[in-house]
Amino acid sequence: MRVSVVVCTHTTDRYPDLREAVESVLSGTYEDREVIVVSDGSEAVYERARADYGERDDVRVHLQEPNQGLLAARNAGAAVAEGDVVAFVDDDAIADERWLAELVAAYDADGEGESAGEGESAGAGRGRSTRERVLAAGGKMVPEWVAGRPAFLPAEFYWLVGVTHRGFADGPGVVRNTFGSNISFRREVFDELGGFDTDIGGRKGDKHLQGGETELCARLRAEYGAGVYYTPDAVVAHKIFDYRTDPRWLLRRAFWQGYSKRGMEVFVPESTGEEGEFLGDLLTRFVPSRVRELVAEPSAEKAAQLLALFALTGAVGFGYLYGYAKWH
Repeated sequence: MRVSVVVCTHTTDRYPDLREAVESVLSGTYEDREVIVVSDGSEAVYERARADYGERDDVRVHLQEPNQGLLAARNAGAAVAEGDVVAFVDDDAIADERWLAELVAAYDADGEGESAGEGESAGAGRGRSTRERVLAAGGKMVPEWVAGRPAFLPAEFYWLVGVTHRGFADGPGVVRNTFGSNISFRREVFDELGGFDTDIGGRKGDKHLQGGETELCARLRAEYGAGVYYTPDAVVAHKIFDYRTDPRWLLRRAFWQGYSKRGMEVFVPESTGEEGEFLGDLLTRFVPSRVRELVAEPSAEKAAQLLALFALTGAVGFGYLYGYAKWH
């Protein structure tokens, strides 16, 4: 099974990170693959990538003009891909050496996989005891703390920084979607779905509305009755730069994520459901367990994380209510 890996960037400032992402894929254990580098509107990036990889048969460089955004760049990369599976990784990520091998194993093991555990929650959906044909597969995102781990950030909210959060899933199984930096589709399915909706971030002229992977996977569910098979052994590390650890940035991010959740309910009703499960688990499992831990063994870090849990939940809630008022 040949895999085409699409990696996109739009500025020379990110080129060193782009190159590290590409090299992480090329140095992996799975060899039947190609890498499609997409420069989104930057001729300088295109020329540098051509100079670095132009002699390789397993890397192709594509220039998309003008700059059209990440979802359009991903679609452009997929359009020139030749693999049986098209996978996506971002320019600020580093793929584990067995990333592609684990994704391919998910496709190859149709009918033999495990379901996600009974205790899984938010964003995870519900697994199946008998696997159907896998049409899409994704893996786990882990943090690469470039600026150091923020002690106050609870693991339940790692999704704010593009990392798989506590409570996502207890193990392998079918989920609604994984992060766009660790997701793949059978090529024919991606083509039949028409790829990512490039208007998702500008729907109703709203730049704050997000959810490209969520929307695409909602269409996958609607058209094929299938979700994304989550295999936690397919690991990609996400670089968390310093600005993403700023409490003010995280609160703003949480607000707009809540806003986007409401937007998805309105514009893509099929995409909703898992957030309610997450909230339920947050209130009934995670908060009580954190309170017990704090009482049993008090510490400043545990107290800060508990406070952050409430603050970030409130920010998401306010964002959702703002969206509700706008689209009610």
